[in-house]
Amino acid sequence: MKGQGDILKVGSNEMELVDFRIFKREGDGIYEGIYGVNVAKVREIIRLPMLTELPGTPSFIEGIFDLRGVVIPVVNLAKWMGVDAPDGIERNARVIITEFNNIQIGFVVHEAKRIRRINWKDIEPASFIDSSVDGSKVTGVTRIEGDNVLLILDLESVVQELGLYQPATTVLNEHEIRFEGLVLLLDDSSTARRILKEAFEKMGFHVVEASDGEHGLQLLEELYEVHGANISHKLRLIASDIEMPRMDGFHFAARVKEDPRFKMIPIIFNSSISDHFSEIRGKEAGAEAYLVKFDANLFYDEVARVVRAHIQ
Repeated sequence: MKGQGDILKVGSNEMELVDFRIFKREGDGIYEGIYGVNVAKVREIIRLPMLTELPGTPSFIEGIFDLRGVVIPVVNLAKWMGVDAPDGIERNARVIITEFNNIQIGFVVHEAKRIRRINWKDIEPASFIDSSVDGSKVTGVTRIEGDNVLLILDLESVVQELGLYQPATTVLNEHEIRFEGLVLLLDDSSTARRILKEAFEKMGFHVVEASDGEHGLQLLEELYEVHGANISHKLRLIASDIEMPRMDGFHFAARVKEDPRFKMIPIIFNSSISDHFSEIRGKEAGAEAYLVKFDANLFYDEVARVVRAHIQ
């Protein structure tokens, strides 16, 4: 499965999703939930293996197994979402092996259907979803054939619930790294923006926040109206997530780099996607660093390196 995403052109504003299904018992019938996860986070899809149970863990953790020398924890997505699954449905279940934030974890799904290519502009933020429909576990929604709705799950929240991923937020002495000027920060997660904004402010920057690539371009135009040709001296850095509704980070960066007003402003990516192809695409889009969320010391070192290289 790794390598699928590298066929996407940089700046195409498209993503590839693994379409999978979770079935729910509803009265005398069965409801088919349609979900997706970014192919860039998927290593492979396998049949449900024999698992070793882990006593004392949440009920949605099915156990662990050895995958070519790597111990993989396995989460039952239906249980995590509180879905009442039909009896016997998991006999034909699949496990989607994912990797993000440099962590590998498996997710049990009832059926893996296909890979879909979808434009980010067709993905709406989770805020448009009725909170009663797993709203806290969904990052985006898009319509597919038959007027059906596909929900993009926030699998990273599972990892955080399990305590497998805790951002390294140890802060350097704030006097060690001090800068002036603006940073444009793009991320659709308010939590991620808060963490990054605090980090940038400790370095001395003033932060302007955007929730996606379209919003980021709008703010760039507004900043240009204020600072004009001097913008590259005022706006020291753009820090962008990759997965964002409406316009992703790759497409945003490509738009910035093709605009002579903004092309000299350095860009870094900060994403949970930890595969090599995304890092390559980031560099092709014009980024000068690709960071996996979030290690404070590494973040500060890379930001300092990039900003200092552009100070005139």
